[in-house]
Amino acid sequence: MHFEHSPRSLELQGRVAAFMAEHVYPVETLYHEQCRQEPRYRTPPVMQRLKALARGQGLWNLFLTGAHGPGLSNLEYAPIKEIMGRVVWAPEVFNCHAPDVGNMEILSLFATPEQKKRWLEPLLAGQIRSAFSMTEPEVASSDATNIRCQIRREGDEYVISGRKWFTSGAMNQECELLIVMGKSSPDHPVVHKQQSMILVPRDTPGVRIVRDITVLGYDDAPNGHPEIVYDNVRVPAANVLLGEGRGFEIAQARLGPGRIHHCMRLIGCAQRAVELMCRRATTRVAFGRKLGDHGSVREDIALSWCEVEQARLLTLRAADKMDREGNKAARDLIAAAKVMVPAMACRVIDRAIQVHGGAGLSQDTFLGEAYTYARFMRIGDGPDQVHLSAIGKQLLKQYGAPAAG
Repeated sequence: MHFEHSPRSLELQGRVAAFMAEHVYPVETLYHEQCRQEPRYRTPPVMQRLKALARGQGLWNLFLTGAHGPGLSNLEYAPIKEIMGRVVWAPEVFNCHAPDVGNMEILSLFATPEQKKRWLEPLLAGQIRSAFSMTEPEVASSDATNIRCQIRREGDEYVISGRKWFTSGAMNQECELLIVMGKSSPDHPVVHKQQSMILVPRDTPGVRIVRDITVLGYDDAPNGHPEIVYDNVRVPAANVLLGEGRGFEIAQARLGPGRIHHCMRLIGCAQRAVELMCRRATTRVAFGRKLGDHGSVREDIALSWCEVEQARLLTLRAADKMDREGNKAARDLIAAAKVMVPAMACRVIDRAIQVHGGAGLSQDTFLGEAYTYARFMRIGDGPDQVHLSAIGKQLLKQYGAPAAG
């Protein structure tokens, strides 16, 4: 892997960094103030303005290859997404935010021409939002074979019945599409072919939002993570994605890139936390000395920098392998990054909070919001234990004792 970024990536890094400095950082407080105003689940006016500016400058859909985006490789995109990730909500400014990124990717890969026209095109244009409805409260959804939500064929329709939660983004007033994963063939002998994904307009009769779910006290307005009941929801059979029984296949195609994108964002959060720690340590005085003159603070800063660098290199290596060998071949490195990066970000951001004292716990820094995001991602897109188990299984297969004979 080459450690020099391509001219195309460097050019976009510079433009995104300049945009962030000129337009995003100055309105962080305003954004949160507008998020607290009613109606709470509408996209704040400042976000709408920023999105129009970014699109006008061509800083739009940078994650997507092919005709709809700039055609960046994962390796080229990684440092750009890191810059966006320095503000937790900033990827939306560039139409590069979860869950829409993952939904746009699977629609671009698996949707029919009619489905693309109805859903992908307005998502790419930033005209609507979407959500991904997979996790369920009654079962351990880290093992998606547990999913109980029913998708039942009745003539020219599918009927969906079940309960989901953490359907991120579904509270937003602009959310018009829910991509629902459920069990369509419970008796299929291959357990990973029992599930399907289906496109459900959010305003379909029977779709009922029960409540928003908070994450460490954050409701994440204007997007939210609601609990949703699908009460005999009927949609046309043409709304099934790729075909009946292909849900796991789609999920794997979606979650691999999604996991690495979260890692890129979290490295941006952690890098910014290190920089804020340094700034605080050189300006704050305690016990007659600047914080940075205390050995323990220096050690925390140095250790944090080392951990960010390690995590960045692992993420870049995973991105490089995805580009060269494909997502499936890179699943070991993707899993490793998904375990290491959120845990690293939690540690680094926690140290930054400690250096900031009471201010680190308040709304005067981005640290509390960033910590919540980092901690959430130790569970989101698969908990650490699932990824560690998969890595261990692969390592035992690769390096275990050879068979006798």
